[in-house]
Amino acid sequence: MTRRLAILVPCYLLLFALAFAGAFALRFEFAVPETYRGVLLRTLPLVLAFKLVVFLLSGDWRRSFRYVTLSDVVSFSTASVIASGVLVVANAAFVSPPIIPRSVLLLDGVLLVLGMGVARGGLRYYHETLRPLLGGGTGKRAIIVGSGRNAIGILRTLRATEPSLRIVGLVSDGSRSELSLVSGVSVLTVEEDEDWSTLVQSLGVELVLVPSSTPGRTVRAIYETCRDLEVGVHVIPEVRSIVDGRYRLGHREVTINDLLRREPADLDHDSMRACVTGRRVLVTGAAGSIGSELCRQLLDLQPERLVLLDQSEFGMFEIEAELRHHALASVVRTEYVVADIRDRHALDGAFAEHEPHLVFHAAAYKHVPMMERNPRAAIRNNVLGTRNVVELAAAHAVERFVLISTDKAVRPSSVMGATKLLAEKIVQSAAVESETRFMTVRFGNVLNSSGSVVPIFRRQLEAGGPLTVTHPDMERYFLTIPEAVQLVLQAGAVGSSGDVLVLEMGPPVRIVDLARDMIRLSGHDDPEDVGIVFTGIRPGEKLCEELFYNVEEGTLKVHDKIFKVQAVTPHPSEVAASLARLESAARNDSNDPAASLWNEVAVLVAESELAERRHAA
Repeated sequence: MTRRLAILVPCYLLLFALAFAGAFALRFEFAVPETYRGVLLRTLPLVLAFKLVVFLLSGDWRRSFRYVTLSDVVSFSTASVIASGVLVVANAAFVSPPIIPRSVLLLDGVLLVLGMGVARGGLRYYHETLRPLLGGGTGKRAIIVGSGRNAIGILRTLRATEPSLRIVGLVSDGSRSELSLVSGVSVLTVEEDEDWSTLVQSLGVELVLVPSSTPGRTVRAIYETCRDLEVGVHVIPEVRSIVDGRYRLGHREVTINDLLRREPADLDHDSMRACVTGRRVLVTGAAGSIGSELCRQLLDLQPERLVLLDQSEFGMFEIEAELRHHALASVVRTEYVVADIRDRHALDGAFAEHEPHLVFHAAAYKHVPMMERNPRAAIRNNVLGTRNVVELAAAHAVERFVLISTDKAVRPSSVMGATKLLAEKIVQSAAVESETRFMTVRFGNVLNSSGSVVPIFRRQLEAGGPLTVTHPDMERYFLTIPEAVQLVLQAGAVGSSGDVLVLEMGPPVRIVDLARDMIRLSGHDDPEDVGIVFTGIRPGEKLCEELFYNVEEGTLKVHDKIFKVQAVTPHPSEVAASLARLESAARNDSNDPAASLWNEVAVLVAESELAERRHAA
């Protein structure tokens, strides 16, 4: 500290003296009269001493000159204004007539601010720009992807910490003019279909820096191009993600949007808010992947009350601990009910106590191979449990009911898909006779949900591989958890009773391509570092999933990203009869519940494909 003051005090005094003398020179157009030269010399020591005291008390001397920022400018400008202001007042109030012209003191303040700015800015410019050039080294040529806040933050950080690295451009997606400059660096525009290799080669780029917030499609294109050109690619995490502990050092952690291969859907939040805000909402399966995200987004919409229902005691403990810290936790009344949808009595008690306006039914068994081995459990939960929730929703005059279904309900090949198809028919038939608006949402595989392929691949990558894929041609429709939940909320807002709504999810993606993306985007090579092993199709799985039945083709859009399916609605009496037979088969250990399930699916759905599927099985 003593050494710093020993250096800075003379520098301060020199700047103060130059500013004061310069003010006199400007005031008298560089021809200071003899009288005022004497005033300058007599008052200079007092002015220097006073300004030095002000700057020392302000703590400005503690600030770094080399890394000057806007905060530093505000600091020394404030100290200069205070010092000049006090001198003006003292000169007018205590000296009669005033010794120093007021214009001199005002010019002195302005010159002092300019002098401080030039001195500190010049020092920073020397260290960040001139010093690397004078040292004779040009450093690596690099570009930063993007021209937004994250990219500019990386640029400024590198300027301060790695001045030898030459940033030759910020690559924009077209949101900025290609003629613009950011901190002296050109903003270059690249269209979606432009070859990245042209840009990299024309600029002689040796390193590409990618902010971690960059869309996955762009990251994928950059990795593939730069790998062929032997140009390094580094993903730079956002500071916020490091502070929150969401970014781990080492190989890059692949984000879900990296794998989506399209832009995530962003739906109509205003209609969702109008549907949910101030209403009582019940969510079944609230501790699951979809249910928990649904609860998070519902809290943001500020319902009057949010009731979370799940049979998992530990899952409810986890989601309660998380939502307790939500920004709106103190505003929205939140209730946690540990109950099984197969327990009609407990379920009825929850409806009677909380009287929900909206019900989102997310509780289901969803893992295909597991349900193939446990068809009785799948029937009891996915079919009979859904019947309980639907009937109680109608009995308690719920306004809107949304069932979460799956593309596996279309021409099902698995027990899980068949049970979800029956669940759809239960909801559709209930819409015929009830005042409640019953709706179904059907979507594909949800990336990063519990037990899905992404967490499995991530664990295999952490273990060093290989990644296991069932078949090289297997493909699925994919969407993210937030997208799936937005679709559910949108359905509750815009759907009509009996509707089956399907999200536009883009073309299906091969699972093997998803595995390769995870390997490459994690910083590995395929297959040298990790590799992929094909294990064979498991019971109940199809190579390709479908979103619509033949009779549902020609669907209409009710929203920019949502299709309304022209579904075949069975008569409620047919559904009731099928459920009675299926319930009897599920309870009778001597019967084959899977065979009974396929029989009821064939009865309820008048489609030759399903009848052929039953006979083939």
